[in-house]
Amino acid sequence: MVKPRSVRVSAVVGVALLAAVGCSSPVPSAGGTSGGGTVVVATAGEPDTLNPVLNFGPDGASLIFDGLVARDARNALTPALARELPQVSADGRTVTAKLREGVLFHDGSPLTAQDVVFTYQAVLDPKVDSTLRSDLDMLASVAAPDPATVVFTLKHPYAPFLQRLALGVVPAKAFAGQDVNKAEFNRRPIGTGPYRMTSWTPGDRLVLAANDRYWGGRPANPGVVVAFVADDNVRAQRMRAGEFDAAELPPKLAVGFDGPGGHRVQRVPTADYRGVMLPMGNPVLGDLAVRRALHAAVDRQAMVTGVLGGAGEPAFGPVPPSSEFAEASITGRPAADPAAATAILDAAGWTPGPDGIRARAGRKAAFTLMYPATDSLRKELALAVTADARKIGIAVNPQGLTWDAITPRMKTDALIMGYGTPYDPDFVSFKLFGSAFAGQGFFNPGSYRSATVDAALQAGRDNADPAARRAAYATFQRQLAADVPWVFLTYLQHTYVVRDTVVGVTPRVEPHEHDVANSLWWNVHTWTKTS
Repeated sequence: MVKPRSVRVSAVVGVALLAAVGCSSPVPSAGGTSGGGTVVVATAGEPDTLNPVLNFGPDGASLIFDGLVARDARNALTPALARELPQVSADGRTVTAKLREGVLFHDGSPLTAQDVVFTYQAVLDPKVDSTLRSDLDMLASVAAPDPATVVFTLKHPYAPFLQRLALGVVPAKAFAGQDVNKAEFNRRPIGTGPYRMTSWTPGDRLVLAANDRYWGGRPANPGVVVAFVADDNVRAQRMRAGEFDAAELPPKLAVGFDGPGGHRVQRVPTADYRGVMLPMGNPVLGDLAVRRALHAAVDRQAMVTGVLGGAGEPAFGPVPPSSEFAEASITGRPAADPAAATAILDAAGWTPGPDGIRARAGRKAAFTLMYPATDSLRKELALAVTADARKIGIAVNPQGLTWDAITPRMKTDALIMGYGTPYDPDFVSFKLFGSAFAGQGFFNPGSYRSATVDAALQAGRDNADPAARRAAYATFQRQLAADVPWVFLTYLQHTYVVRDTVVGVTPRVEPHEHDVANSLWWNVHTWTKTS
């Protein structure tokens, strides 16, 4: 299970509040002759760990680690620690990777096939608290027949398996005699990537230095500082004060940096959606009619225009429109359809009371909608949903809370959530909507269950044939649209503010999970700064 990105900011809220009153120390923009100095970037989310086995940067671009494969600017797979893309057998059940020669970990030790074997075996080890285990449940074994060869044996063909090989590889010897869950490595990692960690101050910053022995060539700059600033407004203030070379900001805050002034705004396409998770255990939201009415009542286009400042598009499901697996038939009206919503509620026996709020059998059509208090965009979406629902006689009580307060209430209270991946629909949806994960943390917290969805998701991961996979995911999306366990609202464009002095920025389609890894700075090792 992967935590939503915003969950991971809870530990830094206190630091952000200190910054808001001027008590946090500014991040220095270090000088240097190579590349014009250290690059300083800012993000809201902070990892819980820096160990890939425990879910740090599982899709690559983590700056500290490399996988067997990486992704280029088009998100196409390219060889990384593997000297060429791994070979898949005719029956789809054996994948063989040949390692690149001369790769060194940051401590100078050589990469071997046994390190790759250890990495994947650790994920599969039930004693290790890896949230990635279910992502690799098709993996029967991994072996190293020689120091430069890794062989993965699958229980059954799994079409996107090569995509899973972006997982960062760790050195086996670093864990000798240690519990992976508690190892010092988790906070002081050793990888093969373009940067090595020099310090991590939780709630403040991660400091990385260039890896002079990087197999891909020395980075173009001497290092990177990643500042963790949970509060959007504080992050914008510190960007304007000159502390950062680049920072992610909500669209409305980023707009203030458009035009002359030494900055530019990068609006990056994503597969990152926002929606309302509707728990099946809620006495009002458990009614399909209420869920369908909410789906019709929300004005997605107004949210894109008003909340996102145009930096996004309406969302109707979890597979982005740019995906080859997107099912066109589920696309609805971008604008609200209150007449349709009212008709649905009338037919289901929800009748308006004197205050305009509907009720049935003595129960009012009312529910609480939670959102993380530090996330200004989710707050605005929650308020927009509240206003749209009120127009059809449903009372919504929006509550901005900490993640610690949100977590125990997800089985009964609605929540503004975000997920999404551009890589393969199996990656998020299998756990987010699969019955086997119902009520287990942040995947399927609303306990949605559908045998049709379960079968379609399983068929999508078990089949290698592209046509069969498209058919399976079409069935999944149609059933999801019929059941409405979520009201999907918008797909985002991630918005970043970048100093004009920064050269080398190359946006690519981003997933929901993006902070240290998989953000605009996925290729920061190529960035330079001009004076």
